[in-house]
Amino acid sequence: MNNRKIVITIDGYSSSGKSTLAKAISKKLQYNYVDSGAMYRSVTLFAIRKKVFNSDLWNVQNFTSLLKEINLKFKWNKKYNRTDIFLNKENIQSKIRSEKVATKVSLIAQLPEVRKKLTLIQRNIGKNRGIVIDGRDAGNYVFPKSELKIFMKGSIEIRTYRRYQDLKKRGYEVSYEEVKKNLIYRDIMDTSRNISPLKKPVDSIEIDNTFLSIEEQLNFIFQLINKRKK
Repeated sequence: MNNRKIVITIDGYSSSGKSTLAKAISKKLQYNYVDSGAMYRSVTLFAIRKKVFNSDLWNVQNFTSLLKEINLKFKWNKKYNRTDIFLNKENIQSKIRSEKVATKVSLIAQLPEVRKKLTLIQRNIGKNRGIVIDGRDAGNYVFPKSELKIFMKGSIEIRTYRRYQDLKKRGYEVSYEEVKKNLIYRDIMDTSRNISPLKKPVDSIEIDNTFLSIEEQLNFIFQLINKRKK
């Protein structure tokens, strides 16, 4: 009975450590990991390449008609021991992490047509259970009946520090203040959009990891998982 597969959703604010946790959980349980943020970033990269943002009044209508050209797939990368995302057969895992994509992703994420397309892909991946998905609306909207819902938060300073360190490690030239400004902007965009805004699911477990190590978070979460798999 303990092998029953469940759906685990991890929602929360930008740079609150959702993907770090989701990856660790999926590895241990050998579940599929669905990085919904990477999916929205991929659509954003596609939009940038199509020069959608090159005008102040970017044409939403024109862009949504291009959505049918987008094909997204997750594939396991043996060399780096991770899941990579492919846009129309191109591995774009490293390209979607740029600050240019980060500053535009909230604009793309509020388009109903984009959310509809990506929600369908996510539900299709999760139809056989045994997945861990992280995002903004995974517990409330994509998988409202998931067995375990986690909501992550952390102070703006700790989240800025994490994101700043991550970008520096990847070789991006950014200032701490720039990163902080972008995170505050994304928080406002994520929580105030009309469609599937970021909000804590009523039946979720909240984790504030400002002062928690990844080990402490995982220990706590695996206790919750074991209860729900029984």
